[in-house]
Amino acid sequence: MAGLAATLGAGAMTNSISEIEGCPVIFVIGSNTTEAHPVISYSMKRAVKKGALLIVVDPRKIELTRWATRHFQHNVGSDIALLNAVMREIIKNGHHDTEFIENCTEGFEELKRTVEEYTPEKAAEICGLRPDEIRELALMLGTAEKAGLFYTLGITEHITGTDNVKTCANLQMLLGNVGVESAGVNPLRGQNNVQGACDMGVLPDVYTGYQKASDPAVRKKFEEAWGMEGLPDTDGTKIPAMFDGIL
Repeated sequence: MAGLAATLGAGAMTNSISEIEGCPVIFVIGSNTTEAHPVISYSMKRAVKKGALLIVVDPRKIELTRWATRHFQHNVGSDIALLNAVMREIIKNGHHDTEFIENCTEGFEELKRTVEEYTPEKAAEICGLRPDEIRELALMLGTAEKAGLFYTLGITEHITGTDNVKTCANLQMLLGNVGVESAGVNPLRGQNNVQGACDMGVLPDVYTGYQKASDPAVRKKFEEAWGMEGLPDTDGTKIPAMFDGIL
């Protein structure tokens, strides 16, 4: 959640599950979707039947690769190097969305400087793909009308998990794929209904819709809606602190 909260403001899917079938390009990275989220995988397969391109980036040959237009088998833990190289190529080829970047983002020049060192040749040494495969992936994403990016614990369950998520978000913002129907950045969460629970405010620092508990205007709104006064102005207790309290 931290990566999306830092880049997009909330740790949630930017698009709905019902939009998946309308995605012209589906980019799945770090997600064994058919096993972890079978219902969503059916939507992806229906999209493929309608003509969508399915790109799978995963070290393993998972079941979803049977439906994939292209499967890129990179090394475990090399997501940032790969995506940085892809972004470098997208910028180099002029496939980035300059209007979206100018109007809706911050820090483009800093991003551009960061990814500049990740040539396909350098990234290939890290991620185990050939340089031409990295260029191919960049071209597929860069020339797409729009694309939805989907990830699961294969992105988040790393010591660099937060940065992995930020890089996924950076890629989609670079392409202008945020705020667009059947596109966006879409984390497929790791536990039953964790997304719905978070959306409804079952977190120690936010109310429904990821509205900050520390914001006086937010507290006032909920006090009026609930007919009460004195909602706490401090965050609740997180699980590690709960364990400490029990012990």
